[in-house]
Amino acid sequence: MPRYAVILAAAGKSSRFRDANYKKPFAPLDNRAVWLHSAERFVNRDDVKQVVLVISPEDKDHFYSKFGANVAILGIDVVEGGAERTDSVQKALERVRDDIDLIAVHDAARPCLADEWVDRVFAAAEKTGAAMLAIPVAGTLKRVAPDYTIVETVSREGLWEAQTPQVFRRELLLKAYAQRGKEPSTDDAQLVERLGHKVMVVPGSPINLKITTKEDLQIAAYLLKAMPKPKTLGPVHPFDERFR
Repeated sequence: MPRYAVILAAAGKSSRFRDANYKKPFAPLDNRAVWLHSAERFVNRDDVKQVVLVISPEDKDHFYSKFGANVAILGIDVVEGGAERTDSVQKALERVRDDIDLIAVHDAARPCLADEWVDRVFAAAEKTGAAMLAIPVAGTLKRVAPDYTIVETVSREGLWEAQTPQVFRRELLLKAYAQRGKEPSTDDAQLVERLGHKVMVVPGSPINLKITTKEDLQIAAYLLKAMPKPKTLGPVHPFDERFR
């Protein structure tokens, strides 16, 4: 069985969350912090041997005073992040154990994650070296000018919205970060794409919501009540062995 490490990214500024008391990963959701919902999707898996949570240095004291016991019980590693998301993941990669085969990076603010989706993206990554959850773009897309007028309507054909977890062979992700340079990137898959390595898209679900605003937190509370999810999500993915 391949051995996985999971990096949970929770070091962002949460500027759009607009809460004086909480950053979004630490906000209460169904009687537990958002990040705990995400962590618990992985810590009980037999194939996950290490979970690394990345937090902002400015949150360290408050985090340990509130969640120190949870960290000890769950047996996770906590790392202080950097200025940008890629800096934070880079710091987490430095803590990944040498015996790990594949690394998954997941937004700590995506608490509504089903085991089935994790199974699928893990299986795809084992076969291809790089895989991520995503969903097809469903709405009409408009490119908008700074004055809020429409510049053009953008075709959604072939467009997918990226989700997490994004999963990679250890050596591939380490190489991608070693060669990331100064060009900005918004997710880990983009760094792997720059190496010329294909990243397999695995169908996820709109339920795998990333909490960005307080309204999203309210939606997530309802989505959690809908768990567990249906066993199938549209067409069978070619790397889902169980439905062959």
